[in-house]
Amino acid sequence: MFKISLFFVMFMVSSNTFALKQEPASSAPSGVNVYIISPVDGATVSPTFTVRFGLSGMGIAPAGIDRDKTAHHHLLIDTKVLPDLTKPLQATDKVRHFGGGQTETEITLKPGKHTLQLLLGNYAHVPHDKPLMSKKITVIVK
Repeated sequence: MFKISLFFVMFMVSSNTFALKQEPASSAPSGVNVYIISPVDGATVSPTFTVRFGLSGMGIAPAGIDRDKTAHHHLLIDTKVLPDLTKPLQATDKVRHFGGGQTETEITLKPGKHTLQLLLGNYAHVPHDKPLMSKKITVIVK
């Protein structure tokens, strides 16, 4: 019984240490361009529309795959303040994750003016040490 208890305590300590580990930011090559292909800035769109992501100078890899010069997209919707760029991005209604390596998505927004922006994250959803972001665009949902 003592051996089982000791094993359990050791497992809990090592698990907590792992959980506290902070994933580091990755560095990105120079010349990377992140952009929204469509819709274009100022476009009027239906409540449900497709957003196509663009990236040059780097590749796309799913979250969890630690491959040099790759990342995956996060779509920021109506963000006035950026999330903490030194920590893994938390999925919310304003921060959408595309950890499967997706390069487009269909979203539904309420009528009105909205902003969209792409932010790349490494294999652990952490933005790069020099964050790679698209220009923020505005769309009008009719």
